[in-house]
Amino acid sequence: MVYSGIDAVDEVLDYPFPDDGKPGIPAEFHQLRATCPVQRARLPFGGEGWLVSRHADVKAVLGDPRFSRAATVDADIPRTTQWRTQPGNLMAMDAPDHTRVRRLVAGVFSRKGAERLRPRTTEIVEELVGGMRAAGPPADLVERFSAPLPVMVICELLGVPFAQWHLFRGYSETMLSGGTTTPEEVARASAQLDAFLREHVASRRLEPRDDLLSDIIRAGSGDDAPLTEHELVTLGVTILVAGHETTAQAIANYVHTLLVRGSWAELAAHPERLPTAVNELLRYVPIGGAETMPRVATEDVEVAGVVVRAGETVLPVLGSANLDGAVFADPDDLNLERTANPHMAFGFGPHYCLGAQLAIMELEVGLGALLRDFPDLRLAVPEAEIPWRSNNLVRGPRQLMVAW
Repeated sequence: MVYSGIDAVDEVLDYPFPDDGKPGIPAEFHQLRATCPVQRARLPFGGEGWLVSRHADVKAVLGDPRFSRAATVDADIPRTTQWRTQPGNLMAMDAPDHTRVRRLVAGVFSRKGAERLRPRTTEIVEELVGGMRAAGPPADLVERFSAPLPVMVICELLGVPFAQWHLFRGYSETMLSGGTTTPEEVARASAQLDAFLREHVASRRLEPRDDLLSDIIRAGSGDDAPLTEHELVTLGVTILVAGHETTAQAIANYVHTLLVRGSWAELAAHPERLPTAVNELLRYVPIGGAETMPRVATEDVEVAGVVVRAGETVLPVLGSANLDGAVFADPDDLNLERTANPHMAFGFGPHYCLGAQLAIMELEVGLGALLRDFPDLRLAVPEAEIPWRSNNLVRGPRQLMVAW
């Protein structure tokens, strides 16, 4: 049977569902996957949209060009934050613009490109681990390790000074803060970060270096025209913010998960299992909130028996898809030896995360060093006292005190 429009379900749910701010998927999605995988929901801003929760349906939406990201730009669509999608962002483009911009930087973020950064990443990790050991326990893993590591790697990649990492960490936290900041505060932080990158772009035009900004400025031939100034700055901002914030929180979340589940010592004793374990942690521990970047249907599209009408918004929920029992055996269990693992932590389709290979490399190097040097790592405070980033688009502990 095919359902159509708002009559597809008897009830319109209020969304987001209540949660405690910790990484995880609200229990409501277990029921939705079983009974109503395309659910009408009322969001805090922009009205009603569709939550898509099953693996197959999320994958279908992400791979279907009829669901547009560009149509969300500066539009009052259903969403969880006050601020609207801004133009120029790679993640808010459709083909052919998205294809052109992505192609210019894809090589840097390929598996081969990420591996070229492994030696320098290893040096950075060893410096941070050495600093932790020299300072002694207890230590805030967020401040001493998980926050600086990815931003140091991104600074190395873009060629911007690491000495200013606290500055753009503050900007990015504001931009990813969800409902805790006003649109004016987000706009101000965005403008400050734009100005920061614009200054470095201007410097690279005058004096190119061996870094990504210089490479992008030089790029563009044939059908791939060079990026405009606005596209170049916006891409730099996107890489800087998305490239460090998600990985920083992933490291802290994964350490927390392994410690509270009693898996740390076992993994430390078997470091050869780390790549498989990282893949499972990516599936099991969502870094963002339950919602992901919304899309707007450009024509009527059927999803799991529901016709999403042209102009309606869908929110494919990656974390829910990653707990789908139709795809994953015992999906609610953390199985660090799981080999069949087609998770969508990095999305799917044209907007598959550009920095996925870089993130995986950083996670393997970073967690590997912590497991090697601190096999007896433990929480230094009761779990109930860990402060979490509430109402943020990227979830994780604000502070994670550990000892060894």
